[in-house]
Amino acid sequence: MATLRELGHSGLHIAPLVLGGNVFGWTADEKTSFAVLDAFVAGGGNAIDTADVYSAWAPGHAGGGQSETVIGKWLKQRGRRDDVLIFSKVGMELGPDKKGLAKAYIKRAVEDSLKRLQTEYIDLYQSHKDDESLPVTEPLEAYAELLKEGKIRAIGASNFSPQRLQAALDAGGRDGLPRYESLQPEYNLYEHETFEKDDLPLVQASGIGVIPYFGLASGFLTGKYRSAADLKKSQRGDGIGKKYLNDKGFRILKALDTVAARHGVSQAQVALAWLMQAPGITAPIASATSVPQVQELLKALDVQLSADDVRELQASPPVVG
Repeated sequence: MATLRELGHSGLHIAPLVLGGNVFGWTADEKTSFAVLDAFVAGGGNAIDTADVYSAWAPGHAGGGQSETVIGKWLKQRGRRDDVLIFSKVGMELGPDKKGLAKAYIKRAVEDSLKRLQTEYIDLYQSHKDDESLPVTEPLEAYAELLKEGKIRAIGASNFSPQRLQAALDAGGRDGLPRYESLQPEYNLYEHETFEKDDLPLVQASGIGVIPYFGLASGFLTGKYRSAADLKKSQRGDGIGKKYLNDKGFRILKALDTVAARHGVSQAQVALAWLMQAPGITAPIASATSVPQVQELLKALDVQLSADDVRELQASPPVVG
């Protein structure tokens, strides 16, 4: 059983791996999603990340809510609400009048999420992206009321600039306003320089937790995408090819292959173990569409990388030209 880590100063203690719910009701149907959720909890996981917008991008899924609905049915059928922590988010566009972080909208959106999740409270409620049309204090005012009402237990931020996050943290704790206790940024072996330069000093100074998304770079860091032909294996293939199939990506795959072979584990386990051991990181988020996948991801909890492993994985690609 993995040692639990506190998420910032939220009082929420989580295993070092969070299960991503973006696939539930999308590439994983309800039956498969239930099996994945069961396997995750059986393997020692206790935090599930979702959002009201999942999976509004899929055909026939306008308005989102599919992931929360599946998780809500699972919670109800399994009677597991006290065993797990539910993280959700608000702010991405669900419709013309359903977006942003205005106080009135947040108060309305949380009721919809609670209904879909079939629960009376959300453990971590996150601003899915900053709403720069508003002062940073406006969503905090909404969250203050929701915390008082017991509908949420803690709050987090995702996709904020360091400047706006710092302003929000400065405002938190003043005038009865709550503080963001976590940040959810994009961070993985391929995309790590921006977070380390811009966000890491801030989160370490403020003591907030970090639960990065795209921990496996949309599946690229599993090693299954190495050529244009491989991209046909996934609905996300086109995006993966454009972003990751390049010199930098191939160098990272080579390092992953070497370190994985050294430890007798998979490339995905190494990529997640690197995140779990990275400074400032509480727990990466990773999703799975089958029981074997989630069982493999959980094995990353047992991988201990050496300083040499980390150096090899992070070695800068050669400068060309």
